[in-house]
Amino acid sequence: MKNRVQIKKGILSVLCFLLTSMVSAQNLESEIDEILKVQFKDNESGVVALVAKKGNVIYKKAYGKANLELDVNMKPKNVFEIGSITKQFTAVSILMLLEEGKLDLENKLAKFIPNYPKGKEITIHHLLTHTSGIKSYTSMQKFGEVTTQDVEPLKFIDFFKNEPMDFEPGEQYKYNNSGYFILGYIIERVSGISYPEFVEERIFKKLNMNSSSYGSHVKLIKNRAIGYRKRNGDYSNAQYISMSLPYAAGSLMSNVDDMLRWQTAIRNNTLVKKETIEKAFTNYALNNGKKIDYGYGWSLNEINGVPTVEHGGSIPGYKSMGVYVPSEDVYVIVFSNCGCKSPTALTIKIAGLAIHKPFPTGNNAVSLSKEELQKWVGTYKFEDGGIRLVTMENNQLYSQRKGSSSKFKMYPTSPNEFSFEDGFYTYKFSEKKGKKTVIFQNRIKKEKGMLTANQS
Repeated sequence: MKNRVQIKKGILSVLCFLLTSMVSAQNLESEIDEILKVQFKDNESGVVALVAKKGNVIYKKAYGKANLELDVNMKPKNVFEIGSITKQFTAVSILMLLEEGKLDLENKLAKFIPNYPKGKEITIHHLLTHTSGIKSYTSMQKFGEVTTQDVEPLKFIDFFKNEPMDFEPGEQYKYNNSGYFILGYIIERVSGISYPEFVEERIFKKLNMNSSSYGSHVKLIKNRAIGYRKRNGDYSNAQYISMSLPYAAGSLMSNVDDMLRWQTAIRNNTLVKKETIEKAFTNYALNNGKKIDYGYGWSLNEINGVPTVEHGGSIPGYKSMGVYVPSEDVYVIVFSNCGCKSPTALTIKIAGLAIHKPFPTGNNAVSLSKEELQKWVGTYKFEDGGIRLVTMENNQLYSQRKGSSSKFKMYPTSPNEFSFEDGFYTYKFSEKKGKKTVIFQNRIKKEKGMLTANQS
């Protein structure tokens, strides 16, 4: 009799667990649905989102249109240009060649392009980490004059190589497409095959990424989502750009299922050894020791204290964002087929929900008295020299950077902690011996400020 009771209790416990899990999954699905529906409407450009945990897909949906002219609905299998997420593939290609002994991360650029300015000082490591100082060709005004031209890699390197350096190698971090373009050429020099061939043969085929390819406007790409832009409320086809120009910095195409295969391969050390791929996720430092929050092809960040590795992409007609949370083995990848609709913020929010670390919103605000709010009103000077004004109107605190016309509502989450509506930006105030200080935080980025003047 006792055993029967124990069995019944055990069955009831399992049923309760399963029911709780089902309800939790349904709640997550509906919460993600709501996030996507706010930005992506049924009759507009579209989106595809995938969420996976421990390699298993827990959410995969599409909204909006893959082709506005033909009124074709978006589907999860649609293929997008992924923009700068390409840099992950370029970085791993370099690491594959490193393992094969064909290059070294401290190799100088001059070894591959003998006449490159500062080529005896710039290393492969500098190129991978955006610390080379080379000017990014996409920031050059004359880049707009050549976007439709098909150019061989070495010839296009000549387009930007004589531009003035932004800084000396290793002195600063500045996101740079030129560095990854050069890495593509180095891959070609070292491997003996073109960059598109290398990625196709050594990565896509090996991982069965059958919907992925080097981008093309000529080839028929099955399930291609058409890219758009939007101006003055009207959609038009995206600006044409030769795929020879984004090259190793941004020319690949994929879909969400293939990107999960990619992330799984990275997780399982399929392409390179564990100690090698860890180089991609190391937080490197400048010459002065300051961390840059970037590895090789991935940026390093956090979601409410939980470390993430992530990267976004932008190319005419398309925006993309991928976030991986190593400790939870959670991967979120979102693609949009309009340059007008970035998925970056919503991808981060979805990842927060998936790991049960949601960002605060105005709905999470606590109630504080006028006196409690007034306590933190004032002008704060930060370590970077920036000045932020905290003001109050009708019992509502606002943040405004000096010189900016934009004011943002601050919602209290405790008597001394506040967040903006998106939850990414937060203030944490403190007072010690009559001196008021504040930590202004945007996820992993933190700045300390000190009260310099009270506001009436």
